[in-house]
Amino acid sequence: MTSSIPVPQTPSFRLDGKRAVVTGAGRGIGAAAAAALAQAGAIVTIVARSAEEVRNVATSIGGGAMASTLDVSDLEAVESFFAAQDPFHILVNNAGTNRPKPMWDVTPADYEAVLGLNLKAAFFVAQACAKRMIATNTQGALIHMSSQMGHVGGPNRSLYCASKWAMEGMSKSFALDLAPHGIRSNTIAPTFIETPMTKPMFEDHEFRASVLSKIKLGRIGTPEDLMGAVLFLASDAAALMTGTSLVVDGGWTAE
Repeated sequence: MTSSIPVPQTPSFRLDGKRAVVTGAGRGIGAAAAAALAQAGAIVTIVARSAEEVRNVATSIGGGAMASTLDVSDLEAVESFFAAQDPFHILVNNAGTNRPKPMWDVTPADYEAVLGLNLKAAFFVAQACAKRMIATNTQGALIHMSSQMGHVGGPNRSLYCASKWAMEGMSKSFALDLAPHGIRSNTIAPTFIETPMTKPMFEDHEFRASVLSKIKLGRIGTPEDLMGAVLFLASDAAALMTGTSLVVDGGWTAE
């Protein structure tokens, strides 16, 4: 008599009952990340500085999505926000900025703006979220929106590269600190994504052509290209992934 062989079951990509928070979610990549999590069943809190934008995104997503106005560069406000919330299972640490220019033109104000938001604010958002998770024995995932520029260099991107390379190292160290608490930390490293913030850059035909010459799949990314990566890293399907980077770059860094 033939004995049956147990068939492995794919871990679930569903997030039903999970609480998620996405920063910089008023538009673009953040809004897409929030939508991906909500569509998988998570209860999503959408955070950005613009009250109108986060309300609009929350209304559009539905599914119990909540809007909260927060400037993540205000560290006291960040700490108060997370302390007042039920612990989140998922953080998408997405708020960021860029001031592209040659390194010799960078000012201290440029440095503070880019590193202050992309690295300092991201660090303390993750810290506040993780502290609340640890205090309540809540396991889950931190997902930091990095960049292909956290793996390579780029002209006129000295500040941005500095912030994203630092984010990559930061996430690896987070992973080591948080693993005993059942909290994973990973990054997503996209190529150029066309969003309301980046769209004006692509109106420069020479710049657009230079970008397309490096993306081997032949097109500029869209926020939708990152939704699957967000969902994967947030879900049980990525249960053994921590301290690494999911590069979504159309082949840019392969060469």
